[in-house]
Amino acid sequence: MKVAILGGGHGCYAAAADFTLRGHEVRLWRRQAAQRAQGHAIAMKDKNGEHDLSIALYTPDIGEAVRGAELIVVPTPAFAQEDIAHKLAPHLKDGQVVFLPPGTFGSLVMWRALRQAGNTADVAFCETGTLPYLARKHGEQQVTITSYATRLPTGVFPARLSDHAFKVLRQGYPVEPVEDALSGALMNAGPIIHPPLILMNAGPLQHFPSWDIHNEGTQPAIRAVTDLLDQERIHVREKLGYKAPHFPLRDHYVSDQWMYGDAHQRLVDSGDWRENIDLLTHRYMTEDVHYGLAFLVSVADWCGASAPIASGLLAIAGAIGGKNLKLGPRTIGALGLAAFTPDTLQRKLVTGEGL
Repeated sequence: MKVAILGGGHGCYAAAADFTLRGHEVRLWRRQAAQRAQGHAIAMKDKNGEHDLSIALYTPDIGEAVRGAELIVVPTPAFAQEDIAHKLAPHLKDGQVVFLPPGTFGSLVMWRALRQAGNTADVAFCETGTLPYLARKHGEQQVTITSYATRLPTGVFPARLSDHAFKVLRQGYPVEPVEDALSGALMNAGPIIHPPLILMNAGPLQHFPSWDIHNEGTQPAIRAVTDLLDQERIHVREKLGYKAPHFPLRDHYVSDQWMYGDAHQRLVDSGDWRENIDLLTHRYMTEDVHYGLAFLVSVADWCGASAPIASGLLAIAGAIGGKNLKLGPRTIGALGLAAFTPDTLQRKLVTGEGL
């Protein structure tokens, strides 16, 4: 099938390489597509060896990238979604499927941009709990994929388009349906795994030139906080009536039942996550705290679920950055949803009407 990949980060390169290797026609959009002049080449390394690949198209023209694409993959940070949504909206057509891995309820942001552009096309916006790849770029034309996702719980907005969306998605990913896009957003693992790791490792991160938060940074005290934070996420899901499996994050460390199977040790062994993490600018803060954790706290407050660990971590992050993160851009209030009851919002998530 024809697949458009939007963005230039680790997940974008991994997706472009993965789909190309499996024989799909890939168009990679970047704001500045320098590779156009370099033969569309990309080198990918994974557990099966090294692969020299040629992407069908690199382009800075988003319309060119998505024209005729059945699947549009947007593995970009949540803070980039709105800008991309407005660039993308005029070009979308009936039947196209847009995949946000993960989404942080970006599916609603994308849908609104589509309608604000006057585009009435029936487009499915889907979001899941994690990137489909544990991957790192090495230079502008190389990517290493340490592990592939084996299970991707995914919600669709509007949910009435789920059957078509999953038919398309399953050509590329091991997706598992959940109830709707809010259920999919509450599968997002980033706001659970990363905030405790960066905030409770704040001293070492600011002291040492590089630090592997998934290796020496993942100590029992931090794991204990992470487990409780994840229990709060699951409590929110249950409060809203969403059903198991909830993909508890502890399975990432102790079993092969989580989204990446038994990939944690491979992640540590790769050494690719030993890096310099600036607490104010790294995406673990700007995406997973400012957007993802703030979203989780706002949903908990909105539906009356107790989430003291999430609220406390958000307050600590706000103190570090000098911001009130409860007023962030991706909260129930900022999205204009606070007046809806959970039942009313969940009905609207089926049709898309009134949102």
